[in-house]
Amino acid sequence: MKPQLRMTVFLSLFASSVWAAPTLPAVQVYKSPQCGCCEKWVDHMKSAGFKVIAHDTNTVAEHKTRLGVPLAMGSCHTAEVGGYFVEGHVPAGDVKKLLAEKPQAKGLGVPGMPASSPGMDDGSKTPYEVLLVGKDGSTTTFARH
Repeated sequence: MKPQLRMTVFLSLFASSVWAAPTLPAVQVYKSPQCGCCEKWVDHMKSAGFKVIAHDTNTVAEHKTRLGVPLAMGSCHTAEVGGYFVEGHVPAGDVKKLLAEKPQAKGLGVPGMPASSPGMDDGSKTPYEVLLVGKDGSTTTFARH
C-alpha cells in the first residue's frame, strides 16, 4: 500500500472512531398492551437512537414501585435506562441529557399526560415540566417545554 493511501485510510478510521456517536443504553419500557400513546413514545425514543425493549404488562404499577417512582409522578408507562427510571412522556433529549450528566437521582418524570409531550403530540404548545427525582424523593425542575 502506498504511504499516501495508508495515511488516508488511517485518518479515515481515526476520524470515524473519534466522532462516532456514543452508544446509548437500551431502554426497558413497561406499558399496557392497549396503550397507543405508549407506543408513540416508544417510537419517539427509537427515532432518537435508543434501542427500546417494550414489555406489555398489566402490572406496570409493580415496576413503578420497584424503581421508586413517587405516586404523584405516575403516568401511563414506566421505563428504565442507565440506572434511572423515566416515568411518562419524557422527551428523548432530556433522557440523553440525564445520561450524559449522571446526576445523583432516581430518575425523570412527566406527571400526567401533557397534551404536547412526545407520544401525546396533539399539536398544542401546552407547557409542561420534566422533573428530576432525587435519591431522597424530592423533585426539582430538570427541563421546561
